[in-house]
Amino acid sequence: MPKLLLLCEYATLNGGEQSMLSTLSGVRAAGFRPIVACPAVGLLAESLGRLGIEVLPFSCFDGGGTRLPLAELRAELAKVIRNVQPDLFHANSLSMGRLSGPVAAESGAPSIAHLRDIVRLGPQAVKDLNCHRRLLAVSAATRRYHVGQGLEAEKTFVLYNGVDWERFRPRKPTGLLHRELQLPPEAKLIAAIGQIGLRKGQEVFLDAADKLVERRPDVHFLLVGERCSAKGESRDHEAGLYAAALGPLAGRLHFLGFRPQIELLLSELTILVHPARQEPLGRVLLEAGAAGVPIIATEVGGTAEIFPPESEAAILVPPNDPGAIAAAMEELLHDEEKRRRLGLAARRRIEAAFDVRLAVANLLLNYGEVM
Repeated sequence: MPKLLLLCEYATLNGGEQSMLSTLSGVRAAGFRPIVACPAVGLLAESLGRLGIEVLPFSCFDGGGTRLPLAELRAELAKVIRNVQPDLFHANSLSMGRLSGPVAAESGAPSIAHLRDIVRLGPQAVKDLNCHRRLLAVSAATRRYHVGQGLEAEKTFVLYNGVDWERFRPRKPTGLLHRELQLPPEAKLIAAIGQIGLRKGQEVFLDAADKLVERRPDVHFLLVGERCSAKGESRDHEAGLYAAALGPLAGRLHFLGFRPQIELLLSELTILVHPARQEPLGRVLLEAGAAGVPIIATEVGGTAEIFPPESEAAILVPPNDPGAIAAAMEELLHDEEKRRRLGLAARRRIEAAFDVRLAVANLLLNYGEVM
């Protein structure tokens, strides 16, 4: 049974971790023995434990949350690889791909790094990533961006994430959120779901909500997710969102934090808004599409690959344009039939192109070619 060693940076369950978790059962069924090096405590380790996946403690941070020196991390990773002797090594993020590239190359282990971010890279980061035998980009937009920065085109491939469209399926609303938030049954719920951070554009969503709030007293706005970054700009961004709840949106804006069973919330929504400034391939768009939720999203990164124009499966608007988001929200609030059509088309699109079984099959093809 070939050993597959995966490397994860964070203990959280954001899109990259969720996408990895969704493939592990299929990878194991194909005959691999997955082993995950990641923080020993946290939601990721708990989820891996429930799946019966072995966890090797590996942390990029000290007890105070300060990132450890690169040389120290690479020395520790080299020990892990020597002890495991994996038949295949897979870094689950761009950051971990950069960390592990030279180490994996020196060990001789066939290696892959997953590119789940669109970020600027310096020359050394490009060199480190190019140490891997293969690089997997989550969208064509992500691949184009990084190849343009110097990643080797011949080893950089597109691999779309997938979702379990039986888990994320259309459901009848249960009133779960209305009861939790003590709202009348007729209240409409519009949500933005994702990690709290600048690139997700939550303040653009709230600016759009400001334009709508007086005309639609029946609408409530939800922010679902938590801040993971400790950077000052991220803290300031989060503080600004909470400040918005004291203005015109007072009593109409609700912060729900991190929710592990997002599939149960999606069916309660009237509309999902994804106001991202940059988005390699938004996992929440795959999940909401599979659940048949009407979607308004900014046309950035890989979003148009999920919902190309001919699919008529979502309303795509320019980034940083609260007026366009407000107009789209108002249009859908007034047109129940269009909401229904969008939801059905989104579901069809996810079934056709983003089934997790297809993602697993394509991942296994890449594994086989690299090995």
